[in-house]
Amino acid sequence: MIEKPAPASVTHGRRGPAVTLAAVLLGFLVLPMLMSGTTVALPRIGADLNASGAALQWVVVGYFLAASSVMLVAGSLGDQFGRRRVFATGAAIYTAGAAASALATDILLLDAARTLSGIGAAGVMAGGGAILGATFSGPARTRAFAAMGTTAGVGMAIGPTLSGTLVGSLGWRVTFAAFAAVGLLIWAGAAFMAETRAPGKPRIDLPGAATLIGALALVMFGVNQASQAGWGSAQVLAPLTAGLVLLVTFTLIEGRSPHPVLNLGLLRNRRFMAWCLACLFVAAGPAGVTAFLPTYLQGVNGSSAQSAGLTILMLTAPVLLLPQAGARLVNRGLSPRILITVSLLLIATGNAWLTVLHPGIGAIRLLGPLATIGIGMGLVIGTTDAQAMNQVEPDRIGMATGLLNTVRAGGATLVTTLFGTALINLLQARTGTVESPHRWPPATSPAPTGYCAPPSSPRPGTSPHGP
Repeated sequence: MIEKPAPASVTHGRRGPAVTLAAVLLGFLVLPMLMSGTTVALPRIGADLNASGAALQWVVVGYFLAASSVMLVAGSLGDQFGRRRVFATGAAIYTAGAAASALATDILLLDAARTLSGIGAAGVMAGGGAILGATFSGPARTRAFAAMGTTAGVGMAIGPTLSGTLVGSLGWRVTFAAFAAVGLLIWAGAAFMAETRAPGKPRIDLPGAATLIGALALVMFGVNQASQAGWGSAQVLAPLTAGLVLLVTFTLIEGRSPHPVLNLGLLRNRRFMAWCLACLFVAAGPAGVTAFLPTYLQGVNGSSAQSAGLTILMLTAPVLLLPQAGARLVNRGLSPRILITVSLLLIATGNAWLTVLHPGIGAIRLLGPLATIGIGMGLVIGTTDAQAMNQVEPDRIGMATGLLNTVRAGGATLVTTLFGTALINLLQARTGTVESPHRWPPATSPAPTGYCAPPSSPRPGTSPHGP
């Protein structure tokens, strides 16, 4: 295991690791909250701005695609220009986007503002993770990343409830304004952090950054269309093909660049990539459950949205409570490999146990499988990030953080889309149509295991053409 000391260089502004941790955790609380909570506001936004269809869905999709596509570039820029600088710039861009969202008078302006917020979110998440990796080491790093995982889980879990309350009582504009105000606090918190970056003169790999952002955006956009248009449609194949061509071009560029956005040697670090895959599986394992079980309960069992949400708490509650327990076990000598193996087995067991699902099933019967999945997730959230960061040199922490989150988000997107497409095909085979009062499948709510999660199709009770 590579356990490197933290900073490559430190400048002014340090006020202690506790303040640094608090500022980063605030970002990881609020940004996932806005990701998971925005879908609640879509019907009201559509009515107020007379919007529907793809333009309305882009309020969610644009944020996700922008954040996922820019994540790796943001992490690499942090290594070169300063992780605190990227974090602060990301917070400022996010705040500007949230404020512009609150003031938008047209759906296209709102879509642009949400995309801007997504770009800022990438800077906060990639910069924040890198700052923790550079500030803490050893057991303290494990505890810090476990706290980050817990905080992100809290944000995603309470995001829909909090946003729904704000939207219902104050309106969606005030909701976006409230998130903008918190964004200012995150930006202000950056002033109390130490600045760290890799040694050497910073240079921007513009060709690499442009081809990577374009490639990831096209690939993720194509994958997101699959559940609605089908994998064989031009709407899916065209962006996927263009994205893959750009990925090949990106690889060629990075192999020759003296200051690459992604050092290809990082991909050859087997231990780091193994922990990246572990993060992917932890994020993707429960993706189908968190995305589609609430709609099943509402559409098949006739449960209310509130009741379905409370049922999902049986899965998310362990995610909020157990990350620190997992970190404590590792710090006391338990092999991280044993912990991730047990966790993945629990997630797989819980998914297999859900074959008990049937019309009319009650919450008691769902407690076992959902809690099993939640325990598996909760034990390793954050700890997997810390173990991945332990495998890389200090001057690549930002790049590694960006790659880790890109792998996690992309994998969760693909798994959720495959899951949704399989459900659509099954529904077509049994009924001859995918039409239903609840428009299966719903828009994907971000899973509490990742920091970005994929939106997909419309939510229950909404049309693909609007609320």
